[in-house]
Amino acid sequence: MSGRLRDGGVFVAVDIGASSGRVMLGRVTSGRAELETVHRFPNGVIELDGGLHWDFDALFDEVLKGLAAAAETATASGERITSIGIDTWAVDYGLVDDSGKLLAQPFSYRDERGRSAVANVHKVLDPARLYATTGLQFLQFNTIYQLATERDLRGLQALLIPDLIAFKLTGQRRSEATNASTTGLFDAVAGEWATELFKPLGLPKNLFPATIQPGETVGTLLPDIAARTGLPADTAVVAVGSHDTASAVAAVPASREDFAYISSGTWSLVGVELDSPVLGEASRLANFTNERGVDGTIRYLRNVGGLWLLSECMRTWAAEGHAPSLAGLLESAAALPAGGPQINADDPAFIAPDNMPERIRSAVRATGAVLPDGPAAVVRCILDSLAAGYARTLARAEELSGKQTSVVHIVGGGSQNRLLCQLTADATGKTVVAGPVEATALGNVLVQARAAAQEHWSLQELRRLVASSSALQRYEPAPAGTAALQELSQ
Repeated sequence: MSGRLRDGGVFVAVDIGASSGRVMLGRVTSGRAELETVHRFPNGVIELDGGLHWDFDALFDEVLKGLAAAAETATASGERITSIGIDTWAVDYGLVDDSGKLLAQPFSYRDERGRSAVANVHKVLDPARLYATTGLQFLQFNTIYQLATERDLRGLQALLIPDLIAFKLTGQRRSEATNASTTGLFDAVAGEWATELFKPLGLPKNLFPATIQPGETVGTLLPDIAARTGLPADTAVVAVGSHDTASAVAAVPASREDFAYISSGTWSLVGVELDSPVLGEASRLANFTNERGVDGTIRYLRNVGGLWLLSECMRTWAAEGHAPSLAGLLESAAALPAGGPQINADDPAFIAPDNMPERIRSAVRATGAVLPDGPAAVVRCILDSLAAGYARTLARAEELSGKQTSVVHIVGGGSQNRLLCQLTADATGKTVVAGPVEATALGNVLVQARAAAQEHWSLQELRRLVASSSALQRYEPAPAGTAALQELSQ
């Protein structure tokens, strides 16, 4: 890898998901990237004024605590923090006025308000036209539908969550491109806001700030932020793949081009990496999305249900007074016979928080199948359903894009779930390489490190560094999956 980092350079990754967040220090030395967690905090939706929102004020306070912990840790080690990068989930935004005041706590995509606007949006913008411009899959909570529920946006700007955090840190308003591409208002070919879509929706032309690319500098810390965190005021906030999946895909440790990826966490993002979008009608009807990746790549993928189903089941069982261990449940689930009932894991009926085990049992009953009693059967149903969904999605991605793959990389939290990884290998018939767990934070840090080096490292070089820094696990497909699953259950 060419280029050298500045001596003592340390990078801060602010990585926030829909259920938790963390602030991590990243160091890139001797051909390895290493992460150190300095602060963790919970995240989740709150009920406020009859809707589901994010408590952004509390979230930002946790970010500041994390930055202060990062500053303290770096100082104790005689290091200097070079820059900060921010990634979060997609779609959601906060509205700020000319003075920079946040008008209200941002809505969560799990709120139902977007559903009510879908028909009205499609009356003025034909879905086929929307897809031909934006290449974005239809999801009822996409930003375009959320914005259509707003009453008066004059004099306001919408900042997606990572852009809102960056604004609060620097005072600079920008729209990072990978996250902008998830709004339904971004031109998939031009790589800029599709402002011709704004007028039919009654949206101000300048509703979003100008775009910025991963690796470009948003700004430096405001004086009061520097004082609160103990960081120097000239500490840069650098745009990264601020959609967490964009950062995760940048850190897929692929050694060849014919790879598929699954970013497995609360949601599963399943797809392939392309040089240009696929905007045909067949792609639209299959509900595939074309989202921006680092270096202008296209993340051609579909959202598939994720480990949200499992975490909500665990939460429900705990609330009912019995909290089985996840490790024990996975072992029991692996021992169950193959061919059990499955559900459509990405059905919108599973989006909102509720009694997930009962909803899963109800979905199984609707198929005419019977789910055996006990939590292990529910867990096996979830994981079988996810693996089957992964296989269908990857097969369709190859068909629509023309890109054939030989290996599937699972990154994120799901890469630790041995049963899910083996079921995915069996369902796809492809080798699965699992890891790293912290792909999102690694992608975040490496984009910052590349910017600091002031020399362009290719994605292939970044990925080789991830591979050399990570303990990866391989899973080979087994006939009917029985032998491999028996080994997992022992």
